[in-house]
Amino acid sequence: MSFNIKAILFLILLLSFHGLFFNPIQAALPCECLEDRVLILTDPPMAGYDVLLLQERLAELAYYEGPFNGLYTVDLAKAVAAFQADQQLPVNGEVGPLTWAALGAETIPAARDEKKKGPQGEITIEIDTYSRVLTLYADGKVFKRYPVAIGKPSTKSPVGEWAIISKSKDWGDGFGTRWLGLNVPWGIYGIHGTNKPWSIGRAESQGCIRMYNRDVEELYEWVPLKTRVKIIGQRLPVKVNRPLEPGQMGLSVMQLQDNLLKIGIESGYRDARYGETTEAAVRELEAQFQLKLDGRADWNVLYLLDLPG
Repeated sequence: MSFNIKAILFLILLLSFHGLFFNPIQAALPCECLEDRVLILTDPPMAGYDVLLLQERLAELAYYEGPFNGLYTVDLAKAVAAFQADQQLPVNGEVGPLTWAALGAETIPAARDEKKKGPQGEITIEIDTYSRVLTLYADGKVFKRYPVAIGKPSTKSPVGEWAIISKSKDWGDGFGTRWLGLNVPWGIYGIHGTNKPWSIGRAESQGCIRMYNRDVEELYEWVPLKTRVKIIGQRLPVKVNRPLEPGQMGLSVMQLQDNLLKIGIESGYRDARYGETTEAAVRELEAQFQLKLDGRADWNVLYLLDLPG
């Protein structure tokens, strides 16, 4: 076999491997510094997080029913054109500053088939900091999804299981038109609107969850106080350097809850609060190892859970 034939076969194998394992969307998603660009039809199609955000937004408004793959396809361009026509924008299927502004504007009419009736049953919220999407659930079923902005790498959004403890209109400059406060014990965090709609879909906040004003106004009307909010994301493990007791709060308590769950002991919501459920979980561990049943995470409990620093 000649060298040229070997080289050609190697190139074919390399390209096949590349096609199997390279995902253009994944390559584009981590980039937080993409310059603003106009989305147009190209061959191959444009790809990136901005396209994924566009798909999410148009789906919410009932213009797009295709896959969420971050590819600017013909179907997506048709959805853009339909939106532009309804908004009395130039109908060209291209997404530039005018179309982006309209997608984030509060004057967008209700989606053409929007559910005017809000969610029924038990309402819960899940926020995925990887995809930057807030999902609203009704009785465990997806009711609606919204794109969001999350905390910067230096000011990450608080991963854990929280509850809405306050609701306010026009909470302050920079927080948009609505505020939903969370019971995070180590700071003031919430879900709120924004005066920077271009930040949606990015890691731009000081830790709060930002939404388009129109979206947070809708959510505000649907979710009551005490609604559970789960924030999914990366959280570095914490070593505990002192015994823990009921009534305490903080990251050390959340790590205690995490490690109890890892060994199959349910400790309730991972809300960084050493409440009755966490105390009962510690008592269960103490009973298993014939320790003093006082519900305190003393050094014996911490060592069993591999927690001491």
